Amino acid sequence: MAADDPRHPPITQDFGWALGVLLRAYRDRMAPILTDFPQSTRGYETLAEVVVNGPQPSQLALAQRLGIDRTVMTYLVDDLEEAGLLTRRPNAEDRRQRRIVATKRGEEVAGELCALVAGAEQEALAALDPDERAEFHRLLMKAAAGAAAEDSPASDAPREAPATA
Repeated sequence: MAADDPRHPPITQDFGWALGVLLRAYRDRMAPILTDFPQSTRGYETLAEVVVNGPQPSQLALAQRLGIDRTVMTYLVDDLEEAGLLTRRPNAEDRRQRRIVATKRGEEVAGELCALVAGAEQEALAALDPDERAEFHRLLMKAAAGAAAEDSPASDAPREAPATA
């Protein structure tokens, strides 16, 4: 296989390779931020989802929204509830369900973490200038929302991705 053969681009031009490099850079910067946070990145994503998009009608709806196994979500919400960040409340629309709601402390912690996470994102994308980072973020959110919509049943289509710094 020739290096200049357009049918076989070098690995450094591969979409999966690039995503993997960025994901590792992001994860490396996130690890120290979330070291002591319940369930680390999953815990942060769960808390942020509830804070940014409001109470979720059930653990199952939250699990589906985030692409997390429902059994794992039970333990995740247990840990976040034990930490005083989320709470379960009866769902007035369906008594069989418990709404997942952020506590005041959860909202405060999420705000602090979101600022730190935005900094980690900026560091992971340091090779781009500010305008390029903003455009990359916009396009990434658009692509992710499209991919999530394809993976979700029409009745459970994800809302627009939240805007972040």
